Amino acid sequence: MTFETILQGVILAGALGLAAFCTVLARRLRRLNDLETGLGGAIAVMASEVDRLEKAIIAARDEAKTASEALAIEIARSRSERANWELHRKIAEAAPIMQIAPRPATPSRRLRKREGQSHA
Repeated sequence: MTFETILQGVILAGALGLAAFCTVLARRLRRLNDLETGLGGAIAVMASEVDRLEKAIIAARDEAKTASEALAIEIARSRSERANWELHRKIAEAAPIMQIAPRPATPSRRLRKREGQSHA
């Protein structure tokens, strides 16, 4: 046996080992990508869950925006109502003061017809 023959035998053994390794790897990848039991199925389920959750987040965001706008309207209405009640309270507090303070007596004047003038 020559050195070249030994070298070709080693290369042939290495090639057969790599062929076996590639075959095992191909089987593992096929099982991994199987949609029923493998990782492919898990990825497909997770992708559908992500889509469902994105839709739920969008719906929740829209509901929160609507509720926020309604709350802002209610807050504005409450503030105006409170201002109205404050005004009524101040008027009620000022009313007794206005009644207690004497009003200056103004003589009531009656207009008399002048004698000699007539509106004919």
